[in-house]
Amino acid sequence: MSTQLADPALIAARLDRARAAMRDRGVEALLVSVGRDLPYLAGYEAMPLERVTMLVVLPDGEATLVVPALEAARVTEMPGAFTVVPWRETDDAIGVIAGLLGDRRTVAIGDQMWARFLVELLERMPDLRVLRAVDVVGDLRMVKDDAEIEALAAAGAAVDGIAAELQAGRIPLLGRTEAEVSADLSRRILEAGHERVNFAIVATGPNAASPHHHPGPRVIEQGDLVLCDFGGTMAGYCSDITRCVVVGEPDPEVVDAWAVLRAAQQAAVEAAVIGTPCEEVDRAARRVIAEAGYGDYFIHRTGHGIGMEEHEDPYMVEGNSRPLVAGHAFSVEPGIYVPGRWGMRLEDIVVATEQGPRRLNRADHALAVV
Repeated sequence: MSTQLADPALIAARLDRARAAMRDRGVEALLVSVGRDLPYLAGYEAMPLERVTMLVVLPDGEATLVVPALEAARVTEMPGAFTVVPWRETDDAIGVIAGLLGDRRTVAIGDQMWARFLVELLERMPDLRVLRAVDVVGDLRMVKDDAEIEALAAAGAAVDGIAAELQAGRIPLLGRTEAEVSADLSRRILEAGHERVNFAIVATGPNAASPHHHPGPRVIEQGDLVLCDFGGTMAGYCSDITRCVVVGEPDPEVVDAWAVLRAAQQAAVEAAVIGTPCEEVDRAARRVIAEAGYGDYFIHRTGHGIGMEEHEDPYMVEGNSRPLVAGHAFSVEPGIYVPGRWGMRLEDIVVATEQGPRRLNRADHALAVV
């Protein structure tokens, strides 16, 4: 667990802000189980077990972490922030949670809570009014503090180093399968200080036209455009970067398309200033690509928020009119995907700051030839 995630003062402050949000929204209890809201509010990451773990936060009382007894040793206790209540195999854990709720009936639950836990709680308390915890915690998690931003920057710098190795030709590609290169990237992510790998997409040739292609047995050949999108979790916060390289002489069409993509990504980053609606960041990238004739080949949003999760609010997508504020951290990753031929994407993590957009990834934006 990172130092930040285990900081009792930080956890207590976050719980206080959550309580204030609960009172503003008329939420009588916040129930957080598996998912990233739990480490954000308690500094503890629950294993995704069939045994229930639940943080119960009341707007006018102490928070309680109900946890399986065999997992309790993994919890960093924080007196003054929350109380730990272990339960044994023969205990009625749902009954414990119901008892903590008492006569409170308007509850907000985390998006990742297992359905079985909610169903069992509803069987016990059928008159519960259930809301989403994102309406309480979402705005808090969306705006990163200085320590969170520096954690994201450190994770970004770690994968930047791997991207530089890739672009310099020091990660072998020719003659290897996508799966072999993906495994190589994954090993390097861990060696760079991440505690886990979240993804290591390697897509070559026509496979790269599928944005989330699963690396497979295709062998990388001379002339292939290779898309590598990889990241992990380091000290509780995520990295995410995409760079493309060409093995051998690149096709002139690919070179021209990359220039369009690079200009689109730059336009989106420049648009990401405080006060700009998220959808305008998406539009900035999309205009450049559409004007070049590739509009139909840009088939996803321009970006997603990032923090404890690799994908979280805010999203850079049409229809999201939320204005950027200082502390919003998100990807800027336009792409062009020509079915049956090739695909390309260029991605950096960006933070909105009072001084303007701050890129957390500094690896070269050129189309590398190896």
